[in-house]
Amino acid sequence: MTDRHRSPLSGTSRTASGTSRAARKWREALTGYAFVAPAFVGFAVFYLLPTVRAMQISLTDWNLLRAPRFVGLANFERLLHDDKFWHSCEVTLAYVLYNIPLQTALGLALAVLSDRLARSVILRALIISPYLISNVVSGLIWLFMLDPLLGLTNAWLVAVGLPHQPFLASPDQAIISVAGISIWRHTGLTALLFYAGLQSIPKHLYEAARLEGAGEWLMFRRITLPLLRPVMAFVLVTTIIGSFQVFDVIAVTTSGGPADASRVILWFIYENAFQFNKMGYASAVSILLFLVLILITLVQMRLLRADQSDLD
Repeated sequence: MTDRHRSPLSGTSRTASGTSRAARKWREALTGYAFVAPAFVGFAVFYLLPTVRAMQISLTDWNLLRAPRFVGLANFERLLHDDKFWHSCEVTLAYVLYNIPLQTALGLALAVLSDRLARSVILRALIISPYLISNVVSGLIWLFMLDPLLGLTNAWLVAVGLPHQPFLASPDQAIISVAGISIWRHTGLTALLFYAGLQSIPKHLYEAARLEGAGEWLMFRRITLPLLRPVMAFVLVTTIIGSFQVFDVIAVTTSGGPADASRVILWFIYENAFQFNKMGYASAVSILLFLVLILITLVQMRLLRADQSDLD
């Protein structure tokens, strides 16, 4: 049929069909926005607006008792010459270095062993159980466990012939002990994340490698680790961010002591904001921490190629 003899209703039907498709896409988009809206509102109220407000306060001198006085970048210039600030950065970095490598290695080992030897739901529940305890409760538990005089940990050390250890009461052992508490609590979650990643690796790859004579260690290096890279990136980003933000365990166990040995950067912010009433200075430190964490996250995702997978 030529265009001259084509029915005029055919153009009308195509227009109606296009209109219905557009209306359907619009309804689907509205449905998606409706589902996202609660999360976006929560993000805006509890994260975005406080961040913007903190940026404003960081440019002022404010002690909560009088109106804020604009000082520009003076707070940022001051923290660059603050020895206590740099000491808190060193303590925080030490905590991260004590915590992250061991936590990641133990979590990966537990995940691989659970996948290879025992795929028991009860075993996975036991592994994840410490994470179900809040940071405050776990801090209190280990505060009593590590007590130099009455703690069960020292009783066990003495029972096997080892000397008493001061743990949280020692400037040399305080931050290591806090890192140990964090490792105990979070390793189960790390193992569960790695275990979930292991389930996405095709099993025929291991079978083919076994037929080629590959051992467990070779399969782990050549198959498991490369294919776990996206999960590894997620685990490292979240755990490192969480480590830089450690606070509640410090507040329960050491309060930044002894001798400032566990004064991490978040405790330094807390002290300046609520003990010394230096809200502008504390906000400046928090903004700097925010920028540093963004930079660390971008570097990690770039180095680990988090948006790529060897399964593609």
